[in-house]
Amino acid sequence: MNDYSITIVTEEKKGVLDDITAIISRYGANISYTHLYVEKDNKGSINIELEHIVNIDDLIKDLNLIPEVISVELHGSQLDIYGKRIIIVGGGAQVSQVAMGAITEADRHNIRGERISIDTIPLVGERNIAEAVEAISRLPRVSALVLAGSLMGGEITESVKKVRKENNLIVISLNMPGSVTEYADLIITDPVQAGVLAVMSIADTAVFDISRLGDNIKY
Repeated sequence: MNDYSITIVTEEKKGVLDDITAIISRYGANISYTHLYVEKDNKGSINIELEHIVNIDDLIKDLNLIPEVISVELHGSQLDIYGKRIIIVGGGAQVSQVAMGAITEADRHNIRGERISIDTIPLVGERNIAEAVEAISRLPRVSALVLAGSLMGGEITESVKKVRKENNLIVISLNMPGSVTEYADLIITDPVQAGVLAVMSIADTAVFDISRLGDNIKY
């Protein structure tokens, strides 16, 4: 069984998505991620990540039999192409320093066959950061979250607790005032080092195992 990504271009009509998912279900595949958008000329594009596919060729043939389907393209899964994902959230200066360490360390591992991507979003304001953290549960491939700021607590802490429970995320925080550090797996003072350890904590080619450190460790 393999994982795939398929892009389906269809006429924008009611019931097309039902027909597509019915065929996918018939093949016993699991949809792990989907993205839909309407293109020009009344066409719709659907990108679907599929898990546990036994016969992808027959699935594509059946999808092409749907009258409204214009084309079906097969791709490798996002996990195969982009691999694991680290999200860095917080203030601009801190985020840039964490990203520096993470990108440099990811490059070392990616050269050896890993696929680790780094995403950043500099934000200010408790509500804005809390919303960004909570949205991680709706993003694919996220393996670790780095909280890079000067003060985080309140709503941000509640969002961190939620995504840790739902997504089994590794959470690394800079050493800062606020209750969010109480729920981090690792607390790092140096932002560059925080980025390095975030990559090492999820890389298969690293010998660093964050679970052996215990909870809420400060460095």
